[in-house]
Amino acid sequence: MKKLALAGLLTLSLACETAHAQADTIGNPRALFTYRDLVLAGSVAAVTMIARPFDDRMAARLQDSSTQANRKLQGTATFVRTVATPGSYVIGGTMYLAGRLSGNERLADLGWHGTEALIVGELVAVVIKGTAGRQRPYVQPRNSNSYGLFRGFGGPDKYRSFPSGHSTSAFAAAAAVSSETSRWWPETRWIIGPILYTGAALTGVSRMYNNRHWASDVLIGAGIGTFAGLKVVRYHHTHPGNRLDKWLLSGSLIPTDNGGHTVRWSIMPAPAWLTARPPSR
Repeated sequence: MKKLALAGLLTLSLACETAHAQADTIGNPRALFTYRDLVLAGSVAAVTMIARPFDDRMAARLQDSSTQANRKLQGTATFVRTVATPGSYVIGGTMYLAGRLSGNERLADLGWHGTEALIVGELVAVVIKGTAGRQRPYVQPRNSNSYGLFRGFGGPDKYRSFPSGHSTSAFAAAAAVSSETSRWWPETRWIIGPILYTGAALTGVSRMYNNRHWASDVLIGAGIGTFAGLKVVRYHHTHPGNRLDKWLLSGSLIPTDNGGHTVRWSIMPAPAWLTARPPSR
């Protein structure tokens, strides 16, 4: 069952990678939504429908005493879960700040757009979690068919299973980073993308191993995250003059006439908010 779950996630990952690879090879697309989005949505729906009847069986298999006693699996699950959340936010924020301070536009762009994809994906996931009110697999008696409209809002965490937030974060980061880097270095498209999507898939499996999510939770989370990552990157690159990028990607360290430097940030109005001057002699 664990192999089936991983195979499903890897299949979805390949479909996601193929969808965004195709989109990036067609000149300079202007449309935010295309028919390829339907391909991605259809892939997510199909894989989820295939996995859905196995939710209870997969959960039981992964909670087998011999599987849970494996320390390597426990350590791996903890590591990939932490890298996904909060690790993705830490990595994205660090890349953004480092890019702004060093004047590396690509690094700042990658950090900001990756973080934005995380935020968008998780906001969507939170709304669906609250609305669906699905019971988590650790709740007894185990029942993958237990849903409650709006039960996840304000109630206990045990009714916020669908979709997986960690999977959403992991796939949002994978989609955003691989989409950005494929624009800069097209020859790495089939190297960076598969590595990131495989890591995201392992994050999803870890949530099942930790008995926090059903397989279908993870698959839907993967779809939401991938969609968020691809749409955020596409939007910013088809709307280069948008206000968010003007505000957050235009900081610079500018020399002044007196030998000092001024840091300018283009939040309107865009004054110099910090001036560093050499000590008087």
